[in-house]
Amino acid sequence: MTGFSIRADRPGSPAARGLLARHLATMRAQSPPEAVHALDEAGLSGPDVRFVVLWEGDLPLAMGALKRLSDTGGELKSMHVAAEARGRGAGAAMLRHLLALAADMGMSRVSLETGSSADFAPARRLYARHGFTPCAPFAGYAPDPRSSFMSLELGQVSLEPNGQSPQKSRPAVP
Repeated sequence: MTGFSIRADRPGSPAARGLLARHLATMRAQSPPEAVHALDEAGLSGPDVRFVVLWEGDLPLAMGALKRLSDTGGELKSMHVAAEARGRGAGAAMLRHLLALAADMGMSRVSLETGSSADFAPARRLYARHGFTPCAPFAGYAPDPRSSFMSLELGQVSLEPNGQSPQKSRPAVP
């Protein structure tokens, strides 16, 4: 058991502002300005965005958002785990929460854009472990060698409430 709790928040709350500032600073340090697609506080406050913060006790450790793109599709946005919490399962817990939220909202597909450089390799591995596969640019993104695009068909995974990673569904054996 991790001891994490995840709850809805506002991007402008004190806890979220600290995480968001660290996230934006990291993205700006790792990518040129034209390749930073992270949303700021205003972008994360839109009516089509659900924003959440992961806590351990009274310490905010991670944030993430789900942006509705269509009736059946969404995009993961601004997922960030504080450096001191990495490697402890916070990113996987946040990702599972956002995928369950997407399913609850009736979404069947979740997509994301992340960097293609070595700095973003841990994020790409996390997404791949949870069933995301490479896809074409979506939602107005243009092809860019600095970006990796991934998507997940929610109907092809089992969202396990026990904290296990989603697994690819297998056909029933007659």
